[in-house]
Amino acid sequence: MNLSGTFVSGEHPTEGTVQIVVESEQRFIELQPDFKTSDLGPDLRVVLHRLEDVIGSTTPPDFPLQEQELFLLDRLQSFTGKRRYPIPSWLDLASYQSVAIWCYAFNATFGAAKLNSQ
Repeated sequence: MNLSGTFVSGEHPTEGTVQIVVESEQRFIELQPDFKTSDLGPDLRVVLHRLEDVIGSTTPPDFPLQEQELFLLDRLQSFTGKRRYPIPSWLDLASYQSVAIWCYAFNATFGAAKLNSQ
């Protein structure tokens, strides 16, 4: 399973890359060292999303998400740099096509990355 993607900005500037990595049978969403997003939002979360093109399929300016189409991984640990978020072993990753940075409090998507096979 070699999946990666490049972030596209939504409501706020978001850039960099993300990968799915496997280590000792544990899967992780790994934001790469080039990751950066705005610090303007409260309650930012890292989510897996069923849509391939989250930003192109949602409405500006806030690009709201439907909660039934996402899986909430964790709170965003840092606005920049490399971070890992564990993916539960029971989660069917094939059902999700992208990773998004999402403001839970205001249902606003800061950015999203389509996951592609390497």
